Amino acid sequence: MRILVVEDEKRLADTLCELLTYHNYIADAAYDGEAGLDNALTGIYDAVILDVMMPKKNGFEVVKEMRRAGLNTPVLMLTARSETADRVEGLDQGADYYLTKPFETEELLACLRALLRRQEEVVTEKLRLDGLELNLSSCVLSYQSHSIRLSSKEFEIMRLLLANAGNIVSKETLLLKAWGYDSQAEDNHVEVYISFLRKKLFHIHCPITIESARRLGYYLKAEGETP
Repeated sequence: MRILVVEDEKRLADTLCELLTYHNYIADAAYDGEAGLDNALTGIYDAVILDVMMPKKNGFEVVKEMRRAGLNTPVLMLTARSETADRVEGLDQGADYYLTKPFETEELLACLRALLRRQEEVVTEKLRLDGLELNLSSCVLSYQSHSIRLSSKEFEIMRLLLANAGNIVSKETLLLKAWGYDSQAEDNHVEVYISFLRKKLFHIHCPITIESARRLGYYLKAEGETP
């Protein structure tokens, strides 16, 4: 899953991104409210960790404009301000949870997991299609008794394909979700990782294949299914 960290203290933002990466998230950082809002509005993020006191736009303004734009991405607000009025304002503007600095990393991760679970109306630990399973916690792809662990980008691409089983996922969507808004990655990067995933499906003896729809994107095809 891809998380956006919006924090003007660059060292803290980068530390949070490293922490999230260590825990199998894909993380991007923005160092002011304006850049954070621009990134959030792309819709590619599964959650946003948002500081309150920032240049250009504060966190209250960012979350307010996200909600006004119809974006329901979960928002975890961070602030050194612990006054009740500030927490109330953040929640009233559309934040989902409020964490006061300094905080324990374990608490932040637990809050993030709770928000991501809440975002999915039903808590789902695995995505499944005709015996193929992707464990969302361990990044393990399995079929019957065979399994293999995926890299972060392989995981994100397979998660999108399974979540949209029966539909075509465009290359643009895969690029944005797996590499991020500011990435220099191009279409051939997607093609390379699709090739990796096809080999891993073969390795675990899975009859489901990743098919390409010319100029459109990719989709999963179950055994015996017509194109």
